[in-house]
Formats: sequence, C-alpha cells, structure tokens
Amino acid sequence: MKFRNLVVAVAGTCLMALTSFAQITAMEGDVKGEDGSPAVSAVVKIVRTDIKGSYPCKTNKKGHFFYNGLPLGTYNVSVEINGKEVDVVNGVRTKSGDPTPVNFDLQKVAQQRTARNAQMQAAGASGAGLSKEQERGMSKEQKESYEKATKEREAAMKKNKELNDAFISGTAAMEKKDYDAAIVSLTTASELDPKQVAVWQHLAEALVGAAAKKTGPEFDAGMAKGFEAYGKALELNPGDAGTHSNLAIALGKAKKFPEAEAETKKAADLDPTKAGQFYYNMGASLVNAGQSEQASSAFKRAIEIDPKHADSYYQWGVYLIGKASFAADGKVTPVAGTVEAFQKYLELAPTGQFADPAKAMLESMNAKVDTAYKNPNAPAPKKKK
Repeated sequence: MKFRNLVVAVAGTCLMALTSFAQITAMEGDVKGEDGSPAVSAVVKIVRTDIKGSYPCKTNKKGHFFYNGLPLGTYNVSVEINGKEVDVVNGVRTKSGDPTPVNFDLQKVAQQRTARNAQMQAAGASGAGLSKEQERGMSKEQKESYEKATKEREAAMKKNKELNDAFISGTAAMEKKDYDAAIVSLTTASELDPKQVAVWQHLAEALVGAAAKKTGPEFDAGMAKGFEAYGKALELNPGDAGTHSNLAIALGKAKKFPEAEAETKKAADLDPTKAGQFYYNMGASLVNAGQSEQASSAFKRAIEIDPKHADSYYQWGVYLIGKASFAADGKVTPVAGTVEAFQKYLELAPTGQFADPAKAMLESMNAKVDTAYKNPNAPAPKKKK
C-alpha cells in the first residue's frame, strides 16, 4: 500500500513540473546607428508593463544586447543614445525557450522620419493644420488630397493604439489565467488587424484554456474555436515549430491523438534541435489529461530522438512502474526496463527535479541506487602530486 501511494505521488509531479517550466526568459537584439554601423554602448531599457519592473543593459562593441533572467511578461523596450531616446518597441511579450528578439535600425527610423517630414512639407501640413498662406498656395485637389491623407493618418494612429491596447490587455489577462477576458481583448485585436501572428497565437491559447474548464458540447465548441485560431496563426507563419507543438498539445487534450501526433512530428521536423522537448511536452500534457498510454508513446519517442533527454526517462519509468506486479508479501516485480529508466535519469540528471522520487522508486524495488552519480561531462579530477 505504501508503494502504491508512492506511485501516485511521483506521477503527480508531472503537473507541477510542467506548470513551473521556463518561467525565466531572455531578450536580445542588435542596435544599428543612423550611419548603419553597430551602436556601441547604447542604453537599452527593458520596462515591464504588466507588473512594475525595469531591466536596463548596454550594447557591446558589435551593437548587440542580451538580457537573461527576465520574468515571463509584457515589456516596452527603448534605446537611448547620448541620453536621448531614439526608438521604442511597445508590447513585447517574452516567451519560453529561445530569447525574444528585439532589433533597432536607427538608420531606417531616420529615413522614415525624413520621408514623413518631406511629405508633410509637400502637402503643406503641420501639427496645427494648414496656415492661411499654405491654404492659398494649394489647389482644390491638393487640399482634398491633404485632408484625406490627414484623416487616414489619424485613423491609422487610432487603430494602432487600439490594437496595441487590446493586445496588451489580452496578454495581461492571460497571465492571470482570466481566459474569458483575454478572449474578448484578443478577439478585438484580431479584428483590428487579422495579419498579426502573435494575436492569433495568444487567442488560440486563451480559447483552449477556457474550453479546458468546460465539459461536453461546450468543451468541444471551445476547442474547435481554439483549433481555428491556431490555423489562422499557421496560415500566416506555417514554419513556426512552437505553434505546431502548442496545437499538438491542444489536440491531445481533445483526445485527437492521430492529429496531435502529426502536429508534434511537424514541430520536430521544423526544429530538430527541440524535437525531444516537443515530444516530452506532448507526453506531459497527456499525463495531466489522464492519457497514460498515449503519453508513454510520446516519452518513448522523445528518448529515441534525444537519448540524453533525462526527464523523458523518468516519465517513461513512471509509466512502466504502473505495469509492475505485487506479491502477497508486498514484494514488487517491475517489468523489464523500469529500473534502467530511473537509473538512466539519475545518470543524466543526478540533481534534477525528479532525482529524489527516482531514487525512492529504485529503493522500493530493492534496486541499486548509485548516490554518487556525477555529471558525465564534468572534467576529470586533477591527480595529486
């Protein structure tokens, strides 16, 4: 009975591991000056907008900046040169995995500014509108063209602000897991600009998150909307491996296993360096959904693709332990491969997140636990003279 309780407790660690995975992120980018060369020692200010936080850094001699250790969230990123802010990118949302790229091309910004000034001068426009002298110097057609351009510019500025506000509001609601509020804001953003990949990606996550709290026809309808949003994102960027992986996880929650397997394979093919992690994420999601058989296939595939993916060995061992037989005296007889799976995990990750439960599993099976496991990549100790 004690062993059975241990199995339940260990299997339950998957959910905890999945929800706490990759909460710290990074951001990097290049800053080019107005002359097109790298901007050295430019100040990059990374300011969090959903929760107060500021993370300044400087560019190196190649004009590159890198900041690691950012909390997952939404940021405004600006660049200063000689104490003056010269450009800003608002509403940047960091993500798990690779650093979020934010680049600044000040030469392009200067060219755009010059072009705008030239257009305003040609049209006789100013921030306060046309002067009487400017009006007298313009034909009826020129004045109509100017007024049309002004209205279009004002409409575009209003639309961009509404889009940005809706997106930031939606992502902030996502952080709080308020999926219903996120759906409202992100749907508005998708209507304002249907060509924004990030909007569809976040809307899909919100729809799936909301559907997961429902059952029956409401669950099916909510998931269908989520799949549709993922489809919109992939229409705009079909080569995004992360979107394919997230769609696979959503399909697994809906018990569409063949489709989930196909999407996970697409993600793995698009980014082979993360193939093992994609299959592990799929398996972890299936475990949380109570689909142990399908999850085991994902973990086994992760091991086949990446023989050094430690966490997959642990989860594979948890699955195999459920196949063990128990004698009347409580003795455990594991199936072949169970002991080896936990031992392989400890070999690869002796101080990993599952190290203690892996050792406990081995001890419960009276298997050898080598507590002196070391990093196989660590340098050999120096010999004493």
